[in-house]
Amino acid sequence: MPTIVLDRDGVINYDSDAYIKNPGEWFAIKGSLSAIKRLNDAGYDVCVATNQSGLGRDLFSIDTLTAIHQKMISELEALGGRIQVIAFCPHHPDVGCGCRKPEPGLLQAINEQFPLDPNTSWMIGDTGKDMECARRMGIRGALVKTGKGQRELDNGVVSRETTPIFNDLSEFVDWLL
Repeated sequence: MPTIVLDRDGVINYDSDAYIKNPGEWFAIKGSLSAIKRLNDAGYDVCVATNQSGLGRDLFSIDTLTAIHQKMISELEALGGRIQVIAFCPHHPDVGCGCRKPEPGLLQAINEQFPLDPNTSWMIGDTGKDMECARRMGIRGALVKTGKGQRELDNGVVSRETTPIFNDLSEFVDWLL
């Protein structure tokens, strides 16, 4: 089955420069959850790969992150959708781990359960780090303008010539399907 890997903040839910620190701060971007359901209905496995340095910065606990993810899963399940795996990097950016995007560790972990085929798998993100992570893993990447996406484009972090660009996750899914 083909696999789509999504960044979380800025792709599925609204992002915050102050971090999403509790379930009350997590709000789905309009159309993102129904887009995931459409991917599921079309036969795609959907996984999430997300940097969560708020853990390493002691802004929230692992229990709080679990509660945030449970809110996301519950709202998605209410629409009949599902996420197969949520892989996250808990480290502070200064740690230099192999799982913090753009390093491919999160995608490698997902690949162990849901093989990422270069011909059918995509990484959808809102930053150049997401696109670089996809490149390092050998899969295609697409940028959404939600979250940090438009800012990354405006600052030249992501190339319009080499990266497919979409307004949001729903528009990507429209294009893909």
